[in-house]
This record gives sequence, structure tokens and C-alpha cells, in this order.
Amino acid sequence: MAGILDLLNSDLGKTIISGVAGQTGQDESKTGSVLTMALPVLMQAMKRNSATPQGAEGLLSALNNKHDGSILDNLGGLFGGGVDSNVLDDGGKILGHVLGGKQQNVENALSQKSGMDAGSVAQILKVAAPILMGVLGKQSRQQNVSNSSGIESLLGGLLGGNSQKQEQSFLESILDADGDGSVIDDVAGMVLGGDKKKSGLGGLLGGLFGGK
Repeated sequence: MAGILDLLNSDLGKTIISGVAGQTGQDESKTGSVLTMALPVLMQAMKRNSATPQGAEGLLSALNNKHDGSILDNLGGLFGGGVDSNVLDDGGKILGHVLGGKQQNVENALSQKSGMDAGSVAQILKVAAPILMGVLGKQSRQQNVSNSSGIESLLGGLLGGNSQKQEQSFLESILDADGDGSVIDDVAGMVLGGDKKKSGLGGLLGGLFGGK
């Protein structure tokens, strides 16, 4: 299964980056950088949450009932006249549920590394969260995911499957960052310019923007 960052590098991913940039009034290249760092962090948070039975059940229920992947079928319509406020509200709720009290830490850390103000980063995450849920919903249907171990396997596969433990711990630590930017420096080193030979997540991320 292709990882989440392969998706960002595909035609669909370019449409998402361009649409999110247009919606938030940000430069496409910076928006791409923020999404490249943010999506694995959100997925790692979901993976962490779904390690509990109620967390897995909650995510599965959301994917089955609301986030079935149909949002991906009409991205032109989604971004065409500006993203609907219902979608943004939904994004805010997803972020609150997934990141909880860590949301501001994550936004501040992404802001410091990307050079984009935290308010714009927060907007990008709000638009991206329902799209990410759509990606998960589509994949869960294709794989007939129906239980917590299936959800964990789905998220692990999109995160790069065999990513090294050190890389996973980088994503864990950004969720616990105190907002001083030091953790995200490590993450961004791994994400945007890390060792290209790494397997798993680091390799996927390192190659995405050609090491820019």
C-alpha cells in the first residue's frame, strides 16, 4: 500500500496542496512542506488513540458513518468557491479529538519550522483533517477494515509500515513537544532533508521535495 506521502506526491496530492494553499492564501511550496510534516503527525496521533478499544471503535465509526472517502471525489467542488464552513468546523473537531491538548504545541512547532504563522498553520490543518479522514475512509473500504487491529494496520501501512522505531519516536515526541521548536527540528531533519537511504517514513519524506 502506498504511504500518505506518496499520496501527497501524486496528482491527487498536488490538487490537495494547491487547493489548501488557495483556501488559506499561502504559498504552495510552504503549504506542501506543512502538510508533509503535519499529516504523518496526525496519523501517528490517530494510531496512538486507536491503541485503546474505545479509540479504535470511535475512529472506525467515524470512517464508516461520515468519512467514507467521498470528499476526494469532488476536490474541485470542495475548493472551487472556498471550503464550506461545515467542512472547516468538522476539521476543527477532528483536530480537537485527535490531538486534544497537544494541538497548540503541534501548531506552534510546525509554525516555527515552516516559517508560517501559527494561525495559518491551524487553518491548513483544519482543511487537511477532513481530507485525511477521507483518505483513511477510502482505504478502509478497499481493505474491508472492520476491527481495531485492521485500523492499526491501515494507519501503520500509510505511515510507511516498516519505519524504524526512531522515526516513530520522532512523531511521538512532536506530539509531546512543549512548543520550543527543538523537537520539530529533529522531525523536519528526518522529514524534509533526512537520510534518503532510510526505509519507511524517513525515506518517503526525505525524497518528497527532493531534499529542499
